[in-house]
Amino acid sequence: QVQLVESGGGLVQPGGSLSLSCAASTNIFEFNAVGWYRQAPGKQRELVASINVGGNTDYADSVKGRFTISRDGAKNTVALQMNTLKPEDTAIYYCYTRILRRYTWGPGTQVTVSS
Repeated sequence: QVQLVESGGGLVQPGGSLSLSCAASTNIFEFNAVGWYRQAPGKQRELVASINVGGNTDYADSVKGRFTISRDGAKNTVALQMNTLKPEDTAIYYCYTRILRRYTWGPGTQVTVSS
């Protein structure tokens, strides 16, 4: 089973930027899709961004125009560039992979947007 490790979370002021990275232990092109979910306190986990094997991307409406997902097949990494961050972006961000309906999750990384 693939192992996922996220990095890059932290504390940032509103309007700032952060870049998250997820390192996978296997070839990321083996999966139907890879990407990022997040979960804020008291809320359900929600999809933030995904990229499928064909390179098509999908974003939550709340992050469109601010977040960009990318992948590096040579390094088996998935990145999430987050710009113009807002306090409501505060959450634990989880990297995931999906084959059909089977999901694998990383342990998560905390992102806090606060002044």
